[in-house]
Amino acid sequence: MKRRLLHVLIALTATTTYQTAVAQDASMGQMMSMDRSMTESLGGVDDHVLPESDLPPLPDMPSGFADFDTAYDNADNATVEIYTLETVLALAAGNNPTIQQARLHVSSETSKALQAGLYPNPVLMYVGEKIGSDGSAGEFQGFEVSQRFVTAGKLQLSRLKYRQRAHVSEHLAIAQTYRVTNAVEVQFIEALAASMRLELKREIEKSAEDGAVTTREQYNQGQANLTAVRRANVMLQKQRLERMTTENEYRDALRRLSAIVGVPLSIGPTEGELRPSDALESFDSVLSRLILESPEVLAARAKLRVDQTTVRREQVEWIPDITIQGGPGYNFSNGDDVYNAGVQIELPIYDRNQGTIRQACQDLRRQQFEIQRVELHLKERLASAYRTYATALQHATEYDRVVIPELRAAYRQLLVSYKDNRVAWPEVLEGQRDYFQARMEQIDQFKHVRQQETMINGFLLDGGLLAAEGPVPPGHIDAVAKPR
Repeated sequence: MKRRLLHVLIALTATTTYQTAVAQDASMGQMMSMDRSMTESLGGVDDHVLPESDLPPLPDMPSGFADFDTAYDNADNATVEIYTLETVLALAAGNNPTIQQARLHVSSETSKALQAGLYPNPVLMYVGEKIGSDGSAGEFQGFEVSQRFVTAGKLQLSRLKYRQRAHVSEHLAIAQTYRVTNAVEVQFIEALAASMRLELKREIEKSAEDGAVTTREQYNQGQANLTAVRRANVMLQKQRLERMTTENEYRDALRRLSAIVGVPLSIGPTEGELRPSDALESFDSVLSRLILESPEVLAARAKLRVDQTTVRREQVEWIPDITIQGGPGYNFSNGDDVYNAGVQIELPIYDRNQGTIRQACQDLRRQQFEIQRVELHLKERLASAYRTYATALQHATEYDRVVIPELRAAYRQLLVSYKDNRVAWPEVLEGQRDYFQARMEQIDQFKHVRQQETMINGFLLDGGLLAAEGPVPPGHIDAVAKPR
């Protein structure tokens, strides 16, 4: 009895196990069927080699919007103008409008100095008194001349003040010249770096084209699948787009340069050296030179002398001038020739120019703080520029000394290993990508070095299209009917 029960239990267990296995096999079959249908919906299973005619073709060049410059893209190299730094600097010197504005500021202050020192004109008057009295032509008929005599050297001080302001304008004109020069050189370096990046992008694009062709050959030899062919096509098209992006950046750099120069520049090649020649001095040495020679600091100090003269000028303003008048006439009542004479002087009882003197003294004090502010602002800007310069120079130097040579050697070794069938092609592509990326980074580092070097040597002045600055800071005395 017990044996029969045991046999029944074994039979039931075997039946259950068999049913479970059948169910699992059915489920697995359904999953495989789903995977097969998904694969077919994505384009089929890559389990065979297609003939060459059925392979996806190499992609065409990107279509759509094209920033095309006829003068550059359709011209022979011999007919396209090559831009150098000296060429564009010479063009900017004669065509940038802000340089002309700065020069006119100097002329304006010189004209004010001329006007401020001119003596007052005499006044000619006709005088008639008691006209019609007793039927006569008048008791007095005649002419008088009035002349104001300026005292206390007011005119000389006024002329001195505006001559000193002309000196301020000269320093500001020099500063504006540096602004334009720095802007032109920085933008030219930007264009030069974009040109070098463009050459490298073309090299990368050519390598991507070779890679796409190589992948197709590997596919025909059974060493790559259809997915690799498609990915190579995508990589080629991406490199073409990146090359077009760099072309747009180059055109943008030249157009910005054209705006600063002040004349139209056709899209053409640039020529110059991107590598820096000599390293800058230490931070403290550069700072000392900038504070000593910066046109901004020199202009601020010259403005202090203007304010000192302004105080002296306002301190004598209350001293009254003397007006003398007189002239000949005829007394019709008596029939005599007569003369009139008079002297006029203002009595400074209430108004001694107290408020304007106080304002001029406050302007003078404010300008003393302005010199300090300009020097500190110069130090702050130099700190940022010098940090960027030092970091970029350190990276560029080590890339030149270690990183680029090592990556170049590694890439060449990968090519040799690939020919010997010791590494796969994707590993070669990765080494190539690292090498080209490092070269691209080095171009940017050299660009930053040259740009910051330009700014530091140019007293950190930028804004080649900002309006030229005038000699009078906001809030200073400058609104009078006659310059004084």
